[in-house]
Amino acid sequence: MDARRPSIKPIHHHPVPSAAPHDLNLKLKKLHDSVPVSHSVKPSDALPPPLYLTNAFFFTLFFSVVYYLLTRWREKIRSSTPLNVVTLSEIAAIVTFVASFIYLLGFFGIGIVQPFLSRSSHDDVWGSDDDEPVDRIMVNEDSRAVPCAAALPPVIECSPPPPKSSNVDPDSIPVSEEDEVIIKSVVAGNVPSYALESKLGDCHRAAAIRREALQRMTGKSLGGLPLDGFDYESILGQCCEMPVGYIQIPVGIAGPLLLDGREYSVPMATTEGCLVASTNRGCKAIYTSGGATSILLRDGMTRAPVVRFGTAKRAAELKFFLEDPLNFETLAAVFNRSSRFARLQSIKCAIAGKNLYMRFSCSTGDAMGMNMVSKGVQNVLDFLQNDFPDMDVIGISGNFCSDKKPAAVNWIEGRGKSVVCEAIIKEEVVRKVLKTDVASLVELNMLKNLTGSAMAGALGGFNAHASNIVSAIYIATGQDPAQNVESSHCITMMEAVNDGKDLHISVTMPSIEVGTVGGGTQLASQSACLNLLGVKGANKESPGSNSRLLATIVAGSVLAGELSLMSALAAGQLVKSHMKYNRSNKDVSKPAS
Repeated sequence: MDARRPSIKPIHHHPVPSAAPHDLNLKLKKLHDSVPVSHSVKPSDALPPPLYLTNAFFFTLFFSVVYYLLTRWREKIRSSTPLNVVTLSEIAAIVTFVASFIYLLGFFGIGIVQPFLSRSSHDDVWGSDDDEPVDRIMVNEDSRAVPCAAALPPVIECSPPPPKSSNVDPDSIPVSEEDEVIIKSVVAGNVPSYALESKLGDCHRAAAIRREALQRMTGKSLGGLPLDGFDYESILGQCCEMPVGYIQIPVGIAGPLLLDGREYSVPMATTEGCLVASTNRGCKAIYTSGGATSILLRDGMTRAPVVRFGTAKRAAELKFFLEDPLNFETLAAVFNRSSRFARLQSIKCAIAGKNLYMRFSCSTGDAMGMNMVSKGVQNVLDFLQNDFPDMDVIGISGNFCSDKKPAAVNWIEGRGKSVVCEAIIKEEVVRKVLKTDVASLVELNMLKNLTGSAMAGALGGFNAHASNIVSAIYIATGQDPAQNVESSHCITMMEAVNDGKDLHISVTMPSIEVGTVGGGTQLASQSACLNLLGVKGANKESPGSNSRLLATIVAGSVLAGELSLMSALAAGQLVKSHMKYNRSNKDVSKPAS
């Protein structure tokens, strides 16, 4: 039975004024008579509230006549009276029985079956999987008979008006009548914003509806935030939830960076003036001096669950078991079942009382690998439960990994790709391109990057601005920007060579966490930047080589950035250059037409 009706405008365009219950019901009845009825109305629709008294009456009537008829039936059986011979009172009882039964069936039976057939509430609408278009469902949702609509206040008309604000965009795109109904339901809180994509089947339309609802609820304009021109299907279920637009970040190119005999044009997404120009100058100095060389020291993503035992002794027993070389092959076989690319490399443990932290390290192909290593760790934990049933898994990540936090374990042991990159910059290049001298650079590096960072208690921060370059490349190539925290761990070394004429510079970065597949790397813009570097997607011939190459490019770019900024500091050019290139009086707050 379908309880929806096609006409709701008479109800919403004629709000019912406050009146006595009797007058209210008369007005509702007249309004109901003016609306064409295309379905059977429930008995409860015709009864004025309160319904619990009516229900109690029919319950009492139903069971009373049942008891009376059963009693009369038993007496006729005892007296051998034919059952088909009925008195006037028995006829009345039978009629009463049928009437009360029909009422109870109509009121309760239809109420139970109706949600499965008509989806009459907002929650049912957005949880349904039927083939009727969601817009038609939304329009028809409140088109119930008048008594029901009066009993349940109209959701759309009763929602508070959006707050008036001068910040609301006056040029907002007009929405259709169907979308307007959904927007009002989102504003009223009856439709969950997160469900728009899955139920509308149109990600762009869902973002537009969510955006308009947000503007009405907050009274703030999103006019400067672009909506069109983005593929919202590409981020569904993997990159961003509940989108309302996208941020525009300019991408600049530094280079060519001559690294290991190959030239790279390095994409950098940033809003910091001078950053791309400075890195570009460093690339020029490296290129003119013959290029830079990189060495990959290790490649392994980590995950460290924390487990608890009843005693420290039991925790130590598991530690010895995991670190025993005789058990590694078995554990590796269990771990490697999680992926065809995941290969367990090592397990290192640390104990804190009766708690055990197990740091798993594994190769992950061309993926950054956090999900991959987590699945492998879960396999091992399930396997260990057989021999250590008293092991209580507190969390699959115990911060001994350590992800997106500065940690000495990453600085010492490494995480992701560990890379060293070096170059020898000729004296003439230092003087003509970098506008300084070798002795000044060496002294500044010792007092700033080494001594100064030690005085500050730096952890992995023995550099000038490695995070600047790492963040810009990460955003441009679809990496996780939050992993800039450990990926920017870097120590910059400078030394005079060749009788003090030339400069040897190196950067050591033990925790570069990058991938060329998964996450944001598959978005169109980020994929284009990866393609520019020649590391787009997975390398089928040599799995993992693309992500390793990207890590060396990051280190080479950091080398260029360190070289240029340190030279600007040594020559006293930093403030002058930033005042020239990193300040503007132009009003760029309005989006370009």
